[in-house]
Amino acid sequence: MDPLSDVIALLRPNSVISKPITGRGTWGVRYAAHDAPGFTIVLKGECWIAFEGQPAFRMGRGDFLLLPSTPAFTLSSAPGVAGEAREPTEVPVRHGEQEGEADFESLGGAFGIEQVNASLLLALLPRMIHIPASEGRTDRLAGVIALIMDECGRDEPGKDMILRRMLEVLLVEALRWRGVARDDARAGLLNGLRDPALARVLRAMHADVRAHWTVAGLAKIAGLSRSAFAARFGEVLGCGPIEYLARWRMALARTALVSGDKTLDRIADEIGYESASAFSTAFRKRQGCSPGRFVRSLAA
Repeated sequence: MDPLSDVIALLRPNSVISKPITGRGTWGVRYAAHDAPGFTIVLKGECWIAFEGQPAFRMGRGDFLLLPSTPAFTLSSAPGVAGEAREPTEVPVRHGEQEGEADFESLGGAFGIEQVNASLLLALLPRMIHIPASEGRTDRLAGVIALIMDECGRDEPGKDMILRRMLEVLLVEALRWRGVARDDARAGLLNGLRDPALARVLRAMHADVRAHWTVAGLAKIAGLSRSAFAARFGEVLGCGPIEYLARWRMALARTALVSGDKTLDRIADEIGYESASAFSTAFRKRQGCSPGRFVRSLAA
């Protein structure tokens, strides 16, 4: 898989809640921050969204928004409308006047991700993906969300697997959009994949995580001098290439430890360590505990 697909696979999106959200008249609601990714697409009318400490921005018909981690925010019919505190719910939501045809309609939802690597992986992604309808891509996203909602309303065999795959498609569709701001400090992986030289390096490391990569060897793949490559990688990704590789290896190791179906020797071999002992030493140095203690802490 390519690096972006690798990240989505480790996030393991699951437990989706998807519902219609409508409103009429003047209304405003306020939600506290929560660690679940959220998404919405506007089907009719408009709304205004304001994140804590930032000015409100408008979302109109066909606009799509994805938040890999949801901060505190206010949703309203117009800028400046005071929001009443609300808790997330699994059922359809109606804001403002309860009678009459809604003048605002959207499909929204949230889903869970695998928490063992959430902080590392979310740090590689942008804080927000806002795709305007004018970009011509949101019809595909609307179709995926409609399928998610339809599957949520069913109770058929294979439902969980279908929803996981649909969420993966939703994430990839949104994240590969070229309009994600390049100055977002958390968009390092996406910025790296848009740089042809760094993209070759990232694909090579992800394709063979077991290899004994060096900065000099990776610089050759990038077609740059060692110093120019190291500086460029650090500026775009936020860390050095060997550090990025070490973090990715540990992410794979934590996922394997959580699944519980591989021995330490096999995990060590798959991520490029010469022995279980060498892997355990590296894991303890980065995680602050042994692999065994890490697994027991999760079980507890």
